[in-house]
Amino acid sequence: MDIDDILREVDPTFHAVPQEKRSLQELTRAWIAERSAPELLPWPADGLFERVNGSIKRQIEKVEEMTGDMDPKTNFALIVIQTELERFKYLIRSYLRARISKIDKHTLHYLSTDALRSRLSEMELAYATRHQALLHNHYLSSFLSSFPSGLQNLNDSAGINMVESPDLESAVFIRLLKDTLVEGRGVDSDGAMDGRESDIVILRWADAKPLVENGSAELV
Repeated sequence: MDIDDILREVDPTFHAVPQEKRSLQELTRAWIAERSAPELLPWPADGLFERVNGSIKRQIEKVEEMTGDMDPKTNFALIVIQTELERFKYLIRSYLRARISKIDKHTLHYLSTDALRSRLSEMELAYATRHQALLHNHYLSSFLSSFPSGLQNLNDSAGINMVESPDLESAVFIRLLKDTLVEGRGVDSDGAMDGRESDIVILRWADAKPLVENGSAELV
């Protein structure tokens, strides 16, 4: 069950919303979730960005058609369309910046396993691979070349793990999308509560992640 299924249960008129508006809603949720989560979330695999890019292209074409029309009504509509276009562009830029920031901070971590690599889009994977290669070559030319060959790896996990990982114990806020059991680990003891739909809960990301992944909650 994904977020659309949850929204369909909560609001039966969800699919009556125009596709373009639904794409904006989905993009906004993805943006909020990515900025809130301490680790990189999987790249949307439902064609969200293809739909958003299609919407942006249609809006640009419409702006080009309407530019130059002196009709006040047309000019007002043009302002509305341009405002909506800028909102799409802002969300996309901010979403991608949040992801690139996480990739830059923990590049080796996200390249370490196939499961983690699968969270990246093709372009992000190419960026991360090239970024890490450039960084490693820079370190080699700066100081690593003077070390013994066995000490030149940046991903050495013998003894102390040199690969820095995201902090999964950091706190996040989630909104429950349905009644569900919420379990969390505390400093002195663990706890659980019967969460109700629309409740806002603060949890460690490690505890909140299963609820978000199974569609019981969303990051806010």
